[in-house]
Amino acid sequence: MVDAPVVTVRGEAYREVPPELARFTVTATARDRDREATLTRLAERAAAVRVLLDAEGPAIDRRETGDLRVRPETARSSERVVAWHGSVTTTVAVTDFTALGELMLRLADQDQVEVAGPWWSLRPDSPVHREVRHAAIADALARAREYAEALGARVTALVELADAGVERPMMARMAYAAGPGAGDGPPELDLDPQQQTVQAAVQARFAISTPVLG
Repeated sequence: MVDAPVVTVRGEAYREVPPELARFTVTATARDRDREATLTRLAERAAAVRVLLDAEGPAIDRRETGDLRVRPETARSSERVVAWHGSVTTTVAVTDFTALGELMLRLADQDQVEVAGPWWSLRPDSPVHREVRHAAIADALARAREYAEALGARVTALVELADAGVERPMMARMAYAAGPGAGDGPPELDLDPQQQTVQAAVQARFAISTPVLG
């Protein structure tokens, strides 16, 4: 018995969609010759950051505090401590982009606070990923049918389907813009959410009917 002929194709899909999350980090720092004074200042600055974040309510999707560091600064060629450095970083994920720039500026306006970001992304469970995978499978089936029709045949069955990889490059783009009356009021920060590229690819093998050649 002759095995049914098989056509092997690659299906691909590509989408550009708006981001769903923006992440940024807030780092409060302190330095003093006295260790206790350093820790006290660090705690006060971290608490001020927390108060500002608490005021945002549901606009903040998630926040995590980590990377607490306290280290001594020593004199050259000596273990004598001349100062203490402390820092604590909070990672914030925001879903409301309309207030993002204002929030980042308010945080950056705090004493000895550094703000970095934003980094744009989709949620891990975003339905966009599923939609793109389905589109890649549909593309593979369409290609297989085109090849089969060119041979005077038709697709009869799926033999094998494999994920050929998914790429989701995430980039950040930030722009600063001074609003009307710049210098007379608080600065304004306009952020341009970076479109997210979502790609999916599959390898598929389809059985086809006997081609009509000649």
